[in-house]
Amino acid sequence: MKLVMAIIRPFRLDDVRMALSRLQVEGLTVSEVRGYGRQRGQTEIYRGAEYAINFQPKIKIEAAVDDGRAETVVEAIQQAARTGRIGDGKIFVFDIAQTVRIRTGEINAAAI
Repeated sequence: MKLVMAIIRPFRLDDVRMALSRLQVEGLTVSEVRGYGRQRGQTEIYRGAEYAINFQPKIKIEAAVDDGRAETVVEAIQQAARTGRIGDGKIFVFDIAQTVRIRTGEINAAAI
């Protein structure tokens, strides 16, 4: 099993969710996060005062999928989240050693 974690722009969340729904990805965790990458934040002017925004608002999406579906899920997220501008985000794929459904005690693939 794999854990696919994606950091995306907030306004792309609905597009990514719909793309994953079409692939029948059943479980999804979404978190509001802040961070920066190569763009290192930005400087803005508000009411005549200049200030730096060091951390950009982002959305973190996490989904556990079977090994065979991980690449398809990554491609779907990439297509749905891409705007072509700096700051579109990143996708990370991790191996999952074990998964347990708390309610029933099912493990691994049955617990997804």
